[in-house]
Amino acid sequence: MSDPRIALVAEGPTDFIVIEAALKAILQRPFVLNQLQPEPTRPGMGGGWGGVFKWCQEFRQRGTASIESDPTLSHFDLVIVHLDADVADKSYADCGGAVVQAAHTLQPLPCVRPCPPPTNTVTALEAVMLSWLGIPATGPKSLFCIPSKATEAWLSAATLPMNNALLAGLECNLHIETQLAQLPKAQRIRKTVREYRNLAGAVTSQWAQVKAHCTQAALFDQQVQPIAQAFPA
Repeated sequence: MSDPRIALVAEGPTDFIVIEAALKAILQRPFVLNQLQPEPTRPGMGGGWGGVFKWCQEFRQRGTASIESDPTLSHFDLVIVHLDADVADKSYADCGGAVVQAAHTLQPLPCVRPCPPPTNTVTALEAVMLSWLGIPATGPKSLFCIPSKATEAWLSAATLPMNNALLAGLECNLHIETQLAQLPKAQRIRKTVREYRNLAGAVTSQWAQVKAHCTQAALFDQQVQPIAQAFPA
């Protein structure tokens, strides 16, 4: 059996951990997950959503018609491009003049829509991401992963008690990361790679609970499933 090769473009290393844990629950088979962004050997790209933008800009400049036809990506069985939905509240100016200039012909930011429902903002952000990549749509081996408002929502749904107040309106909460760090000590979650790695198993084992609280997690699951059916046996 050949393990599927999956590529992930993400805002940061903690997002990588949460998405990898979700994929373990969805696929339930071994796979190899390659982190294309942030790339430790290319510190100039930076992290966060600005790093994702720069990665997409490089892809667009190569002029390929789809993710699947790009020679640097065609050997992957799945390519995932991640942004948190809170990017819809951002401005290109947040990342400096060079990004503003590079984005002047692209879909505008901010593009946030009223939440609930989270889907309206996610749909608007998908249009922005497609303009970054310069393609009309994702293809048969590529998709967007857009947790609302952040991957911390998925972590919260997996780890917090069912009666915790933070689970109410979870996908419309712009401050969930700060609020997790302010919880009582026994429940507190700080945004560190070490802490997220310790909690990754909960995301995998409690994935059904995550999907129940987070519509974007359920959508991610639904999008991965048909692509996974074509993975090498």
